Amino acid sequence: MKVTVSRKAHFNAAHRLYNSDWTDARNATVFGKCANPNYHGHNYELIVSVKGEIHPETGFVMDMKILKYLIEKEVEEQFDHKNLNEEVAEFKTLNPTAENIVVVIWNKLRAEIDNKLELSITLYETPRNFVTYSGEV
Repeated sequence: MKVTVSRKAHFNAAHRLYNSDWTDARNATVFGKCANPNYHGHNYELIVSVKGEIHPETGFVMDMKILKYLIEKEVEEQFDHKNLNEEVAEFKTLNPTAENIVVVIWNKLRAEIDNKLELSITLYETPRNFVTYSGEV
């Protein structure tokens, strides 16, 4: 029997959506206000879900204290109160859209969580706009 456990977290970050190969006009057309050269910010909400068998000795799918620590280390410390374009290495060459951010977070956490466990990340950029990634290629 598989069970999914989840932990919520948040971070605040600024970013700018743009393609450096495009003109300012094309960036403005495609990305709108999000292409502002002075950046803009979001209060991101994050749900990290881990699915697997319940361990017969502990009753856990995953120790939530460990999951909390991994989220703090791999996400909050690296993204919170940062300019994603300027301060997070992955986004020096990758447009920090919600889609790309969720994949980067998934990759960081996947490297730290037992591969026997399924991992899914849901990232809310606004209360109404969110993306989910579970490792599909």
